Amino acid sequence: MVHDGFRVSVRLAGRRRNVEARQAAGRVGGQRVALGRVAAATVGRLGPKSDVFGARPRARPIREPLRNLPRPQPGACPEIDCVRDLLPEHVIAAAERRARAVGVGAERVLICAGALSEETYVKTLASSLGIAFESLERISRALCPLDDQQLIQAAATGLLPLRQGRQTIWVIAPRGPTARQLADPRRPLPKWLGSFRLTSPERLRQFVARYARRAIGQRASDRLWRSRPLFSNAPQAWRNGSLRAAALVVVAATFIGLAPAVGTAATSTMLSVMFLCASAVRLASIFIAHKPPDPIPRALDSELPVYTIICALYRESTVVADLVAAIRKLDYPPEKLEILFVLEADDRETRRAIERLRLDPPFRIIVAPAVGPRTKPKALNVALPFVQGAFVTVYDAEDVPERDQLRRACDAFKRADRRLACVQAALTIDNTADNWLTRMFTANYAGQFDVFLPALAALGLPFPLGGSSNHFRTAVLRQLGGWDPYNVTEDADLGIRLWRLGYRSALLPSTTFEEAPARLSSWLSQRTRWYKGWTQTLMVHMRRPLRLLLGRQALGAATFQLLLAASLLAALLHPLFAAGLCYLLFAGLSDGAIATGGFKVPVFGGIVLFGYAAMVAVDLIGLRRRGLLAHAWALVLTPLHWLLLSLAAWRALFQLLRAPQYWEKTEHGLAKTSRRPNLRSPPADQRAQWRVEPVGPMRVMTAPEAPMFRRHR
Repeated sequence: MVHDGFRVSVRLAGRRRNVEARQAAGRVGGQRVALGRVAAATVGRLGPKSDVFGARPRARPIREPLRNLPRPQPGACPEIDCVRDLLPEHVIAAAERRARAVGVGAERVLICAGALSEETYVKTLASSLGIAFESLERISRALCPLDDQQLIQAAATGLLPLRQGRQTIWVIAPRGPTARQLADPRRPLPKWLGSFRLTSPERLRQFVARYARRAIGQRASDRLWRSRPLFSNAPQAWRNGSLRAAALVVVAATFIGLAPAVGTAATSTMLSVMFLCASAVRLASIFIAHKPPDPIPRALDSELPVYTIICALYRESTVVADLVAAIRKLDYPPEKLEILFVLEADDRETRRAIERLRLDPPFRIIVAPAVGPRTKPKALNVALPFVQGAFVTVYDAEDVPERDQLRRACDAFKRADRRLACVQAALTIDNTADNWLTRMFTANYAGQFDVFLPALAALGLPFPLGGSSNHFRTAVLRQLGGWDPYNVTEDADLGIRLWRLGYRSALLPSTTFEEAPARLSSWLSQRTRWYKGWTQTLMVHMRRPLRLLLGRQALGAATFQLLLAASLLAALLHPLFAAGLCYLLFAGLSDGAIATGGFKVPVFGGIVLFGYAAMVAVDLIGLRRRGLLAHAWALVLTPLHWLLLSLAAWRALFQLLRAPQYWEKTEHGLAKTSRRPNLRSPPADQRAQWRVEPVGPMRVMTAPEAPMFRRHR
């Protein structure tokens, strides 16, 4: 991880038993250690040859602790006293300075800088304390008294109880302040702890994954349905909603069949009013000024919280290197970052691409169990129990966020009260110049994220979130049950659910670049999934329409239902409207015949033109705010674009009936142009030659220009 112009990379050269022998000979320890509050342990880095869901190991007895030995007085950072003889003095001194500046343990600095692995540190700490390192490789499930749900929480807390006869042995995966408290002999050991062992967070996570794999998958798939069934699009609830929707369609069709003139007139009038209201709301957003918040002083690194980034990846081997490069460029202390890559078990190509990058902490891999639907929200739910950050954000594989986005999100949460649960960064298209589809995509995103959504947020109205770059309070996200794994637009659903449960969302003055599909087939698949998900969201939040529309949030409820319903129906009925208008204009029917059919040409044509004008006006304003008016010529093709949207909407309707949870994958890495610099080429000051200094059984590789780890002359 590169930060503030420095990078340290250390390789172990020598056999592990020699290192451990040196540790045992050069360290002394005792059990008079301070544990205090056990900090939440982060799941460690997954090595290239690690098996997340390995075979069930054989049981074996728990090892006894090593012999207690006296220990010297701790230094300024007692958590790294155990490795002082393994690393050069200037590296230790630099790590201590960095730890004080960032507000983390010095061992976290060394691990994130690549000076030593997490497991090497924990083994060395255990040896210095005179206790055993527990690998957990051959511990049976019967020795752990926790049920599956509690076992999942054990990976998050870093504390695992094991039975040894009538005695309870605690296995601790030290992270954060835990390591410092363990290494400081000046604080007493809590009486409840008794005997304990140390293990690495990665080994603890593998133990949990090995024995709670199915529970993790079921929790990710069914937690929302079991805790808040009215907000879930699970198949059982979906079938009930579809029956009600089918009943309404049958009643409406019967009414129109019995009284065609009255029914057609009533239906056309209702739809016309709906479309006009939706277009008016969209047009009015142009005149609602959205003033960005005043800047506040840059927060010190020590004041920043731990931040988690989740990336659900599937068949993304071509772009994962760019994603890693974009995350590495974020202006946030790497010691306070946690990056979780959630992969599918059969996605070997993406796994190999990540392994080739040889990622160190804070990057970690989690493999989603093959339980429940294979959707992005289910993968995000798999990672949620293991999140350590106070805030969590979601990035897609092709995302390139602005460098200060995480700091801006922290500032936004710091300014607001606890009701602010989510801040959404603006999304913009990177490959705008590929073709007219990507230009239209750019215009739509500019209108949506730079004009329309800021207006809704300024009025305190609910709005659907974007698929990425939404930042949450972790506690609120868990309280809400996470994402709905059965909704293929989990972002739109979660934005509405947050509002319905008393929370609010806001727009973040920061941008994330995304790749738009330039091929018609990819574009159609993506839009089909969006329309299907919006339909699912509308059906979920219309299960109790009277309670919703007559409650204290009636205005917001009417707004989001109007906008969702109008978008869906407009796309479905647009070809019918267009065909009917063309027929009335060119078929040469008399005014009387037109009136008999229940349509009026001026009204009919006016609604279509007003809808076009509202959308084009909002997109134009958005392009102007983005400084991209040179691409506004693509808006001339709005009628053609609407016909394609209609095709996607009808395709979504048929797919909703046959495969409601089917997730159509959008291919990435196909862009031909870019509006941003290439991220794969590191800056010149990061391409210097590394020099190797032999230090005992280790080789420390340091860069001459790295100020933090430069040897003092």
